[in-house]
Amino acid sequence: MKKIKISNQVSIPMPVTIVGTKVKGKANFMAVGWISRVNYMPAMIGIGIYKNRYTSIGIMQNKTFSVCIPGVDLVKETDYCGIVSGKKYDKTKVFDVFYGKTKTAPMIKECPVNIECKLFKTVDLPDSYLFIGKVIAAYADKKYLTSGKLDTKNINPIFLTEPENNYWVLGKAIAKAYSVGKTLIKK
Repeated sequence: MKKIKISNQVSIPMPVTIVGTKVKGKANFMAVGWISRVNYMPAMIGIGIYKNRYTSIGIMQNKTFSVCIPGVDLVKETDYCGIVSGKKYDKTKVFDVFYGKTKTAPMIKECPVNIECKLFKTVDLPDSYLFIGKVIAAYADKKYLTSGKLDTKNINPIFLTEPENNYWVLGKAIAKAYSVGKTLIKK
């Protein structure tokens, strides 16, 4: 099969999260798809946010943020957090908000998983900031755990694809990671 050249603005399926921070003393949330775990020990998460976003101000001010992982039952609320600005709308009205250790990284009770981060480093990119946060604490409802570990199937997270701008759900597991490829190792 011959490969054809496509746009450099290619996007991969991204998990959709809701990032929380305080801006000017008030809790604010923003839908974020540009996210990844970036370090194992200590655990760190990187999030990419446009420089002109209200949430960027709060992260810079407080040096903390949360990453809340919504399930499919929160797709409307998640989308809402991505289409309106905290400058004009109080997004806390659609959630039950709680705080952990930092007291400045608001989290959402309705989300299956909440991760509290302290800002480790800010990378200044051409149009975005890459905020790297050290995980301070993580919280989950017991019903989203199997044998004490997060169960992705139970969480039923949301994924975003661009440029068609659709939300997706996770499919079924197809193979065991760090195992299936062992069949290709020559002895």
